[in-house]
Amino acid sequence: MKGSDLIAEMVASGRIRGIGFGSPVADVESAFPLDCVDDEDDEGLSLRRDYGLVEFFFNGGPEWVVVGASVEVHRLATDPALQEEWRRIQGVDFPEYLTWEDVERSLSRLPVAPGLRVSRDQTGYVEYRSIDTRVSVLVVDGPEERHHRPGGGDVFSVALG
Repeated sequence: MKGSDLIAEMVASGRIRGIGFGSPVADVESAFPLDCVDDEDDEGLSLRRDYGLVEFFFNGGPEWVVVGASVEVHRLATDPALQEEWRRIQGVDFPEYLTWEDVERSLSRLPVAPGLRVSRDQTGYVEYRSIDTRVSVLVVDGPEERHHRPGGGDVFSVALG
């Protein structure tokens, strides 16, 4: 699967590899058999789990459940090992730089493409947001060139929440 297809599916469904709002931590571990770093707050009320390319956010309680997620696409530009790890373990082929144009093409091939609201409220980025799935894609705005980070028209990150 291409990285643009994975992001398009996330935008359309509000889920990444089957994981979305309310998914228990055990399901995340099953869907992402990768090394991770946990960052739990002192009160045990929240947990951030960082898998390198993907981060999940959990609420506390009797069982951790997903309350948000992000795909840190910009990390691909400086960490080729992330590309290889996702290709090998997840079967997803991400390029060093993922363009919004590629994601749009993937969205157009879906049976039902989500409607997107476009906003330029964040300096330096265009946000494409699906209100239905609560997924936002931040795309670098302007003529910025690629220098170890995404340039103009490249996806910077994708957020569920």
